[in-house]
Amino acid sequence: MQDETFDVVVVGGGPSGATAAYDLARNGRSVLLLDKAGRIKPCGGAIPPRLIRDFDIPAHLLVARITSARMVSPADKEVDMPIDTGGYVGMVDREDFDEFLRVRAAEAGATRATGSFETLARDPDGVAVVEYREKGSPDSAPLTRVRARLVIGADGARSQVGKQAVPGADKVKCVFAYHEIVEAPRQGEVTKYDADRCDVYYQGKLSPDFYAWIFPHGEKVSIGTGSMHKGFALRGAVADLRRATGFDKLRTIRHEGAPIPLKPLKKWDNGRDVLLAGDAAGVVAPASGEGIYYAMLGGRLAAEAAEAFCASGNPAALGLARKRFMKQHGRVFWILGIMQYFWYSSDKRREKFVKICEDKDVQRLTWQSYMNKELVRRDPLAHVRIFFKDLAHLFGFARA
Repeated sequence: MQDETFDVVVVGGGPSGATAAYDLARNGRSVLLLDKAGRIKPCGGAIPPRLIRDFDIPAHLLVARITSARMVSPADKEVDMPIDTGGYVGMVDREDFDEFLRVRAAEAGATRATGSFETLARDPDGVAVVEYREKGSPDSAPLTRVRARLVIGADGARSQVGKQAVPGADKVKCVFAYHEIVEAPRQGEVTKYDADRCDVYYQGKLSPDFYAWIFPHGEKVSIGTGSMHKGFALRGAVADLRRATGFDKLRTIRHEGAPIPLKPLKKWDNGRDVLLAGDAAGVVAPASGEGIYYAMLGGRLAAEAAEAFCASGNPAALGLARKRFMKQHGRVFWILGIMQYFWYSSDKRREKFVKICEDKDVQRLTWQSYMNKELVRRDPLAHVRIFFKDLAHLFGFARA
């Protein structure tokens, strides 16, 4: 029998892959969305208003609405950063959020398949063949095969599709993230907990090169940390944070860990018929670790590039995804990368970084940039003020 042929096979059903499948299916393309069942990525779950607007996210998926953040320094100095525009940051549970996106793709016409990607092969005529093992099938069973004009690898950091098809995809540097989902405390059960606030801990004992967090999820709370240091005990750090804050008394619902890339790959396609998206392409923001918005945008741009490729047959169209993404956000990623490298390198610098967060100009521009996903250029004097205040902190002229 001839293997079934699709315009596009999307490997990975997270926010990026599900978005790509949805956009392509509603444009009339035949799409197979292949995903492992039951995989939940460790994630704080924050989605900005820009994402909610651009991707039509319904309100019922928001398990919390965050109106402020608290930055905690190595010396336990606390700096609150309220959103002064009356807006909020939405919080989602990835288990429900990702499944909603997959269902939406299927309702748009995508075919869903549950299984594990194994191999990218080729038919004698050179057409790509995706081989996967269906969920529940024994190891001795033959692999399921489908043909594809284009394969989108949205299978996360250290993508197997990328390793098999895109040069350099196996060399991405990652932060290893781990979090525990626990029951939300009752009123007064955890003294400093606020269900409308995200707490971010810039402390070397909790992460030597990243940060730890406590993020409200409605009836649940995400408590986690991350680090590029392979020898750093992530679980131990989370346990320490829970003890220090009183969350050790609350029941753990589940826990997850995974690598998270913090730098876009230099190449997202193989110049022929494979394109990477989301974590597989490395689009998680340095310093903040934010990934859902960039994953979904990457999926949408991958769908646009795939549409151009399918319409023209020209492999050069695949390069549009990375080109457009970097044009929109490359500068932000560069700035955040420098910020992480410098400010997260020692507790002395982390202390100064949290001190800078007291500044109202810093708070306002940070929230505006985060919530709208673009650099704020409308207030040049504020940027000048921040620049000189940063210099004062760097050279020790500002009071700690």
